[in-house]
Amino acid sequence: MATDFSKNAEERPEPLQAEVKGSIPSWLQGTLLRNGPGIFSVGDTSYDHWFDGMAIMHSFAFKDGEVTHRSRFLRSDTYKANMAANRIVVSEMGTMAYPDPSKNFIFKAITFLNHTVPDFTDNGASNFIKYGNDYFATSETNYIRKIDPVTLETQDKVDYMKYLPVNLVSSHPHYDKEGNTYNMGTSIAEKGKTKYMLFKVPAAAAAAASEKDKGKDVPALKNVEVICTVPCRSLLTPSYYHSFGMTENYFIFIEQPFKLDILKMATAYMRGVNWASCLKFSPEENTLIHLIDRNTGKEVETKYYTGAMVVYHHVNAFEDNGHVIFDVIAYNDTSLYEMFYLSKLKENTTSHDDSYSKPGYRRFALPVQSDKGVAVGEDLVKLKYTTASAVKEKEGKLMCQAEVLYEGFELPRINYDFNGKKHRFVYGSCVEESALSKQIGKFDTETKEMVYWSEDNCWPSEPMFIPRPNAESEDDGVVLTSVINSNPDQSSFILVLDGKTFKEVARACVNTTLHKDMHGFFIPHGN
Repeated sequence: MATDFSKNAEERPEPLQAEVKGSIPSWLQGTLLRNGPGIFSVGDTSYDHWFDGMAIMHSFAFKDGEVTHRSRFLRSDTYKANMAANRIVVSEMGTMAYPDPSKNFIFKAITFLNHTVPDFTDNGASNFIKYGNDYFATSETNYIRKIDPVTLETQDKVDYMKYLPVNLVSSHPHYDKEGNTYNMGTSIAEKGKTKYMLFKVPAAAAAAASEKDKGKDVPALKNVEVICTVPCRSLLTPSYYHSFGMTENYFIFIEQPFKLDILKMATAYMRGVNWASCLKFSPEENTLIHLIDRNTGKEVETKYYTGAMVVYHHVNAFEDNGHVIFDVIAYNDTSLYEMFYLSKLKENTTSHDDSYSKPGYRRFALPVQSDKGVAVGEDLVKLKYTTASAVKEKEGKLMCQAEVLYEGFELPRINYDFNGKKHRFVYGSCVEESALSKQIGKFDTETKEMVYWSEDNCWPSEPMFIPRPNAESEDDGVVLTSVINSNPDQSSFILVLDGKTFKEVARACVNTTLHKDMHGFFIPHGN
């Protein structure tokens, strides 16, 4: 059974009880939010790329062994403008929107000017972010939308630029035990400089304590602190990134030779091409790995390099015996983005795609100690459990080679209690054949073994590990994944797997359509 990923979704905002088969653990209390594109055509116009679709949010509330589902479109300004015009009028990364041919010259001229210095979309269809006590739907532009995590209603539009000069912001922040959020953004040609900014949004309690205006509803971003700025290697071609790494003492930022050409973006509308075509991959260039000390806000003196690669997702990072180890999912080219053009998806739901370059789960090791007195050509990595290397090229410069732990794995999630610490298990989508995953897996980084879950004609989402309260081991908990079921007369469902055995514990069938999504966030009961 092929699934049509370009079909418009329908929302179901009223809570609907799901039919539970099996037994959901009584300790699992909370709400899983999932986000992804849901509307692909408006009137006579269609998006070209799957990532561009207007956001639909799903929630699965777990309470006392029962599950309630609801879904809602994100009522972004983009959504409202497109719906009011009954055509796509707001451009997205992979789809340039042009005015109705019947519009007059003045209208067209204004539209053109708006695209020269683009005012980006607020269609947050990639993930959810928590800042303070608030939840936001996010893509990677300077706009995020506050949402009600219970009803999924859309609330305030927030512009990062009011608080920080960032034009693009990652949709994969990090959180610490105190509830602080860490994220990074790109500041383009601000005061003649292009730079990457790592920032911290304090936990709600800390923000309230420091506020002069206690009792007022102060936006969490008002208390943002810039931890570090990293100058971009080139003023008008900043590197694209989707996530970054964090350990107890360091941030890891990969400045990869996959770059946004700002001048090309300014003329894209006039040239009749989309903004995505202004992303350039330079396979002949090296990747620069920035290791930033969280305590000083400064980069360590050693420069770390590796070959050209394209990374969207960091898995985890940790410190061990004078090294910072970080795991990523890396590609050798940019074919992943190309695969999600809707014309391509229609071809590939049934057949194997020869142009597919499968990602590798790669482990890098960065020696933190100085390389003074070490001979050129010597490997500074002194860890027994990895073949990752960091060879001295010249004073203060190390060339790093990763150990490939597995081929064909994406959307990695760990037990987040182990974020920044040495982890053993990773849950993710198995993408050996195609970027459209039909099975999920649990990977053991020590034995290199993968355990799978799949079912005929089913498409599971990114799996998410939820630890059991007072868990006794890293994989003591459950894994949640929403599953599109394309078997005739069968319902889609949310699946609950045992974190240890990866066997089914329960499923909750929803009497409505689920959709292929991007990322999700679990809110434990009480938050």
